Amino acid sequence: MTQRRAILSGSTFEEQIGYARAVVHGDEVHVSGTTGFDYTAMTISEDVVEQAEQCLRNIGTALTEAGCTFADVVRVRYLLPDRADFEPCWPVLRRFFGGVRPAATMLVCGLADPRMKIEIEVYAQRSAR
Repeated sequence: MTQRRAILSGSTFEEQIGYARAVVHGDEVHVSGTTGFDYTAMTISEDVVEQAEQCLRNIGTALTEAGCTFADVVRVRYLLPDRADFEPCWPVLRRFFGGVRPAATMLVCGLADPRMKIEIEVYAQRSAR
């Protein structure tokens, strides 16, 4: 039977809502939609680019705990309430994913908290390298 392991970030949202930052299932790593909250301080920047940076730091922490890196990401989804906020984030996204080139989708939708300007979800395959 394939092993399943939950990775928690310490976000109060995980406890309140009932989810894990990431789930490792065999060689698959599913990272939940991750926002720009700094979970140690439970603060969030008003700037979408800074939020994107923090999202990716949070995701990087989960990937490391799962035993992989951004090089293992095969799928990414970007969720933004305002489509105009996406292009300013491109340089940050390119820095993390430009060499990896995962399949990607950007969706315009409402997020759980009006302070959130971007949410990023990734799927990684630990044996992808």
